[in-house]
Amino acid sequence: MVTERMPTLKSVTVGVWVNTGSRDEQTCQAGYSHFIEHMLFKGTRKRSSAEISREIDALGGEMNAFTSRETTTYYVKVLDQHLEHALELLSDLFHHSSFAPKEIEKEKQVVLEEIRMVQDDPEDLVQELHMGQVLERHPLGRSILGREKTIEGLRRQDLLDYIEARYDPRQTVVSIAGNFEQAKLDRLVARYFGKGSAVKTASLNGRIPPSVHSGVLLKKKQLEQVHLCLSLKGVAAGHQDRYALYALNSVLGGSVSSRLFQEVREKRGLAYSIYSFLSGYSDGGMITVYAATRPKEVDRVVDLVCREIRQIGIKGVERNELERVKAQMKGSLMLSLESSHSRMNKLAKDELTYGRHTSLSSMLAHIDHVNVEQVFNVGRQYFGLDSLAITGLGPLASRSLHAYQ
Repeated sequence: MVTERMPTLKSVTVGVWVNTGSRDEQTCQAGYSHFIEHMLFKGTRKRSSAEISREIDALGGEMNAFTSRETTTYYVKVLDQHLEHALELLSDLFHHSSFAPKEIEKEKQVVLEEIRMVQDDPEDLVQELHMGQVLERHPLGRSILGREKTIEGLRRQDLLDYIEARYDPRQTVVSIAGNFEQAKLDRLVARYFGKGSAVKTASLNGRIPPSVHSGVLLKKKQLEQVHLCLSLKGVAAGHQDRYALYALNSVLGGSVSSRLFQEVREKRGLAYSIYSFLSGYSDGGMITVYAATRPKEVDRVVDLVCREIRQIGIKGVERNELERVKAQMKGSLMLSLESSHSRMNKLAKDELTYGRHTSLSSMLAHIDHVNVEQVFNVGRQYFGLDSLAITGLGPLASRSLHAYQ
């Protein structure tokens, strides 16, 4: 259990994080983590799915869940006066969900619609295709939602077996942030989450680090625009270079004042949407640029992106530009941690990534310590086009991006 008291708030957020996600599935289990996340809201021994929904609405609260490539999270956000009710409700879902066969069959259709929704959203689809291209057969490259064939064929016992194998108490974090009394909270968590936590003998240390592969993948689709992803090798979530890389990402495409936004959208009008982001996992990561543009401008946009990447790799950044993005990073960080929900997320991620809490002041200090020399060295190491991977989706000409193949 990890907690942070925020006495100025009237809310509290409780999250249960399981250190298992889509990368921990076998190929024949693709989508199980996400499907289990759905099923925990479909009824328990004493509550139907409708009763669960009515109960959280009656509290004026929010209850939801999300699955990533490495974690599965269930959370409730309520007024502080409803903390015990929230803990009891979340505990009931987590420990006593019934996985009724009829509910499983209905939810299969819901998840299949979710998969189809991604197929209809080119921004989501190109990023999913890109992950599969860059990481090839590595589990991190698979879709979190799974494949239609796997979802259609899953059985109740498959889900129960997966929970038995992966939902290990040693790999589960209860994270709570907001307004509460610590002594009372300790008693409540012990009451609702302290049972059934016998240590298992099975080890979960079976993750294999990913390799990032270069190359070009083109997929034709009838769209108005071509959607592009370009990636370079990045760093793991806890890597010592992460703050310098955060800064370089901000310079490249992490904000509206970034080089790519200004060069590609503001100066040339070649794209409405263009941005870059970092993906950091427990043992690897990527730097990715996304853009959408007219078919005839694809090569021009890719050339501009590559030019900015190359410039950072060779020259680094100017001192005034670095100071500007550091100020932006600190402001964004502080604003992002104003709610009990965001603090709950940070507490759990810190525990799973580092095994300890990292304070806001410590993170701000790390940003302050990033300097021009460090950024130059990190840029030279990671901003090279030899590891570049490009995915294009849309009405592509057969010779598009030929120079990069």
